[in-house]
Amino acid sequence: MKIKTLTTCFLFALALSSCIRDEALNSEAAIDACVGSDVQMANINADSKVVNVYVHKGADLAKQQLTFTIPFGASLKPSESKAGDTATTYDFSASDHSRNFTVTSEDGNWTATYKVNVVLTEMPLTYHFEDLLESNNTPYEIFYEFDQGSSQEISKLVQWSSGNPGFKLTGMANNKNDYPTVQAAAGKVGKCVKLETRDTGSFGAMVKMYIAAGNLFIGSFDLSTALTDPRKSTRFGFQFYKKPTSLKGYYKYKAGDVFTIDGQPQSGIKDKCDIYAVMYEASDNSFMLNGDDVFTSSKVILLARMAKEDVVESNEWTEFNLPFEAKNGLTIDPQKLNAGKYKLAIVLSSSLDGANFKGAVGSTLYVDEIEIVCED
Repeated sequence: MKIKTLTTCFLFALALSSCIRDEALNSEAAIDACVGSDVQMANINADSKVVNVYVHKGADLAKQQLTFTIPFGASLKPSESKAGDTATTYDFSASDHSRNFTVTSEDGNWTATYKVNVVLTEMPLTYHFEDLLESNNTPYEIFYEFDQGSSQEISKLVQWSSGNPGFKLTGMANNKNDYPTVQAAAGKVGKCVKLETRDTGSFGAMVKMYIAAGNLFIGSFDLSTALTDPRKSTRFGFQFYKKPTSLKGYYKYKAGDVFTIDGQPQSGIKDKCDIYAVMYEASDNSFMLNGDDVFTSSKVILLARMAKEDVVESNEWTEFNLPFEAKNGLTIDPQKLNAGKYKLAIVLSSSLDGANFKGAVGSTLYVDEIEIVCED
């Protein structure tokens, strides 16, 4: 009996080994994504095999830490190595700031060569919400702004982030229009952004996150902490090299009917939207404020915020002009400003206390034509 059992196990192991050995190796050779400590956005054109990587204008091009996402089993390396290269750091200090990278498929039969351009970029001063980042694998919309700068080397670009990736976990969205943050027609000029507080359904109730406010902000969203520490998952800011004086734009707002706290209706409380911009010191490029400390951090230099008593509910576009006010007794140091040691973020939300899951489902905020006014 034992011999029969051993024989069966041996034959099964042989069959399994044969299946593994005969499984075809991956034949894909491509660059699917690129991230890095200085990277603001990476646009990949799979047809032309060109990758444009946008980094802040103070980035060290001789030491760019880039992590490429490639197909399973594939390998990637520069077509020509340079003395300053390491396993994850590449030298883009040549005059055209570009290099070629070759991807080889797992089976070794296919290669693809991509031209990778690193573009120094600076935050624009105006935002129109007309452009969306094309992504075939993303069910929600991603906003970005792009304006060519006066210099051939510097472009003005920013990619907006939102809590849409977190809302995807709820399973409440059947299409892109079901997400809290979407593009809408009939803006003040052209298109605009629409932010709506949404019900998170049974999944939200299970994790005690009963609503999801529509939000949009300059920064990044860390999906890995969206359930364990949601306020810290919104990370605000991008390098800014000017002294802002006010935040201007247009909005329309309508509060939802029932304000809730912990999923329970509250009487006598009206939801409000939130619009603000914050500038803070970041001596290290990796340092970012988040939804937990954006108003309390000692690093905050300037804050422009709409007072909740000033929020107007209207179907007509209402102009706002919010002055930047000094915080923590701090002033901007011109040398630090020129060195890129300050970051700035613009934050929009359909529910003022949405980060704490307090608000009204259906609260809707439209925003368009934002401008950061700065000193000359």
